[in-house]
Amino acid sequence: MPSVWARQQREPDQPALSRDAIVRAAVAVLDAEGIDALSMRKLGARLNAGATSLYRHVATKDELMELAVDEVAAEIHVPPADSPDWRAAVTEAAHSFRTTALRHPWLSSVLGQAGLAYLGPNLMSFSERLAALFTAARFPEPHRAIDTVLSYVIGMSTTEAAWLITVARSGTTEADLIARLMPAAQQAAAGHDHLAAAQDDAVAATTDPVALRDAKFSYGLEVVLDGLALRLPGA
Repeated sequence: MPSVWARQQREPDQPALSRDAIVRAAVAVLDAEGIDALSMRKLGARLNAGATSLYRHVATKDELMELAVDEVAAEIHVPPADSPDWRAAVTEAAHSFRTTALRHPWLSSVLGQAGLAYLGPNLMSFSERLAALFTAARFPEPHRAIDTVLSYVIGMSTTEAAWLITVARSGTTEADLIARLMPAAQQAAAGHDHLAAAQDDAVAATTDPVALRDAKFSYGLEVVLDGLALRLPGA
């Protein structure tokens, strides 16, 4: 499996240009414009360097994405393994992951790609800290518990990030966009009695959409942790 972490890093050919500087610039472009806007030519212009100079440090865009993912993974906080309450600690880690994913909306969509899950030092550290936390909580299969939590967090974060990108492209606020879409949603839901609760959420979202998204994420996470708690010895 090709990976940037399998190659030896070259010495910079000019003092201002390094792999770290390239990665920081890439993250800035990704945050502002998304994956499709990222190119070596754009990075070169941003760093006042030719694309050829960049290729001395990063061979392909795939390698650059590996590095960018690992860069932002350092922002995810995982409490120590000896935390007194495993649920509170996992909840904190999950919320930190979500916060990071929404700060960098491109992150969740690329996490499943080959080479990203194992080799980067920050991702390795994140995985190790989670494993220590679930092992200390005495889960019989900690890696499966971790996979369950991450599947939920990444899935929710991907959906949420995509929605926030749509909001940003609309040129309006989240609450205003929801209000604009509500008439069509209400018309589509007419006659579907069991969708009434969803309509209530939509009305609430026009007042405080951030609080509603927070509540939805927290509810689902609690359900996941309730299920995992049944796997603990003596449960």
